[in-house]
Amino acid sequence: MVNIEGLKYQQTNGKDNDVRLIRVALPVPMMRLFDYRLADDTASMAAQYEPVVGARVRVSFANRELVGFITAIDVTSDFAADKIKAAGKILDAQPLFPAPLWHLLHFAAQYYHHPLGEVLQHAAPAALRKGDLADYQSVRQYQLTEAAQACAAEDFKRAPQQWRLLNALRTRAYTPSELRDEDFSPSALKALQDKGLIASEDVVPTLTGWSFQAGAEGHDLNPEQALAVAALSQATAKSSGSVWLLEGVTGSGKTEVYLQAMVAVLKAGKQVLVLVPEIGLTPQTVARFKERFHVPVVALHSGLSDGERLQGWLQARDNEAAIIIGTRSAIFTPCSALGLIVLDEEHDNSFKQQDGFRYNARDLAVKRAYDQKVPLVLGTATPSLESIANVESGRYHHLQLSIRAGNASMAKHRVIDLKLERLKHGLSESLLGRMKQHLEAGNQVLLFLNRRGFASALMCHECGWVGECARCERPFTVHQQQHNLQCHHCGAERAIPRQCHACGSTQLITQGLGTEQLEEVLTEALPDYPVLRIDRDSTRKKGQLAAHLSAAAAGEYPILIGTQMLAKGHHFPNVTLVALLDVDGALYSSDFRAAERLGQLYTQVAGRAGRASKPGVVVLQTHHPEHPLLQELVNNGYQDFARSALAERRTAMLPPAASMALIRSEATHASDAEQLLQAMSQVLQGHPGVHVLGPMSAPMPRRAGRYRFQLLLHAAARKDLHEHLRARRSELDSLPQARKARWSLDIDPQDFV
Repeated sequence: MVNIEGLKYQQTNGKDNDVRLIRVALPVPMMRLFDYRLADDTASMAAQYEPVVGARVRVSFANRELVGFITAIDVTSDFAADKIKAAGKILDAQPLFPAPLWHLLHFAAQYYHHPLGEVLQHAAPAALRKGDLADYQSVRQYQLTEAAQACAAEDFKRAPQQWRLLNALRTRAYTPSELRDEDFSPSALKALQDKGLIASEDVVPTLTGWSFQAGAEGHDLNPEQALAVAALSQATAKSSGSVWLLEGVTGSGKTEVYLQAMVAVLKAGKQVLVLVPEIGLTPQTVARFKERFHVPVVALHSGLSDGERLQGWLQARDNEAAIIIGTRSAIFTPCSALGLIVLDEEHDNSFKQQDGFRYNARDLAVKRAYDQKVPLVLGTATPSLESIANVESGRYHHLQLSIRAGNASMAKHRVIDLKLERLKHGLSESLLGRMKQHLEAGNQVLLFLNRRGFASALMCHECGWVGECARCERPFTVHQQQHNLQCHHCGAERAIPRQCHACGSTQLITQGLGTEQLEEVLTEALPDYPVLRIDRDSTRKKGQLAAHLSAAAAGEYPILIGTQMLAKGHHFPNVTLVALLDVDGALYSSDFRAAERLGQLYTQVAGRAGRASKPGVVVLQTHHPEHPLLQELVNNGYQDFARSALAERRTAMLPPAASMALIRSEATHASDAEQLLQAMSQVLQGHPGVHVLGPMSAPMPRRAGRYRFQLLLHAAARKDLHEHLRARRSELDSLPQARKARWSLDIDPQDFV
């Protein structure tokens, strides 16, 4: 066994008594690679591929079979040949990842100090992790039968969804995932199958390649958009690894800039990789790109089946897909002819993986663009402070869109001081009055409340008892529609009790406002205006989110209620009033990033108002209208706020002015978790450029029955932090206290909870 650190990840020359050895990275939480010997009998060798660096191999490890990756062949081991296990079947004739991606994954393993085997496993589709062949499998496709050719619109007057599906299938066959993405009704599909108008067939895709074909024409560009497209087109022509921050106010037409900048790339036969923060944005992005370009577009996200994801991955690898759209893990998609990377909503925290292999897709996109000499576009209305700092240092180019596209004007901002208002279920009388004005004018209203459920707590009116999750020591959230209590931290559930657990009283009341309760209140207060609630509870089933968003955009519901799901990238042309009901909790957070996130959230939610020809108004309810953060956001906008916040970070030597790493520990006994970090703190002391802070209890001290502690490493220079961790990592791994507690290392942490 060898340590990853310092390894040159290439083939070495050496044999041990004519026994051929390979070095393998396995998906285990150990910073080591493992040596195996190749089968020495002719029959076994003839039945498998020759070993190559980057191929997968089955091996036996700790009485179980794993799929690992060969990192070197013909190596010399520190162990005698007869003590080394024989490797199993080699699964690939060629490396699974192309060379540029192979190097990126090794870089990621080193930068994030994570086991290489787990990094490689994370980057591969689930089917390949299990050992399936890296080849096209049969995929189910739906197509029309001969009987469907005679169908007419008159036959489906009472079944418009069936007629819509029939018309779509007249143009081409659809896979199940494509039907879901385009929001075709499953019941319509079944009905047409029962009528014999649609048949399904399992088909193995054929490699046909693609050529550029334009679809719908683009919109006319304003001068700022035209300048941005020209700059990006010039960058793609140069094949440089430049990074462009496209900072545009909400509704300024950033997507149109992406689309027009992609034309030259696609005409040259090159691919475009597009990353979006969440699955919810994927269907609408796919639909818009397919409308504009008649080229193969694939989506890669966790909502796909293993087979669908593998096929999309292979299509990208073989240049059978021109545009690849996915969430954060799509940054590891192999593209044989990559010409441009676009990362939309670059500020979004969803690009940071928060468990397991804790990487940041935005930062790895910068590295991949540099290595493969392709431009990277980071688009957002609210750039992260890290990206602003990189612009100021000259690392990134800066493009700005300061006016909204078309005839849309910027929304007006209003603040309601709740200390002067009477509240009814979280709604002030002033806000209700404004809502009625906009609704009577035939417009839509969007209310933002980032708290799902009916209420944030259940308590006893007589003794003050509060229903708490025993595993997290936090109040249960009341979900009235499901008639249960839920812990939003660990997922525990229980029925709503009839009596107080402390005194037996039946006088149980709810505290706090959630989206369920808000929906109920507005349905009663404004019965003439249908209400649509969009949160994680109302969009659990496949297709529900896309259906709700489509209905909202079409204006079918005058009142929209939503959580953070509605804050990103959605276009609702009829929304003229947006109200944020409760953001005061973020004003006094212990997390130094809280102000930045509140500024981004406020600006993104406000951007849903007045995106078309109708003027918009943004209303903020708060008990602290005098707070300097709110004053700066409302009066000066996000740009000025962000530059001020960056100056404060530099004064305080906080990221991006410094580098951080966070070590978390957790155990069933608090002392075990704390003692592990105390031992780690002693190991990590001694470097003049790295300061060790803690251990300290986590902001949420207990979760899912485990006590949690943190140790923070701070360094002015990134190089000092990484060199110190690299030098001490083996000591951390060998601490005996680690047998009683779990721990993890998070480089450039975004979440301190």
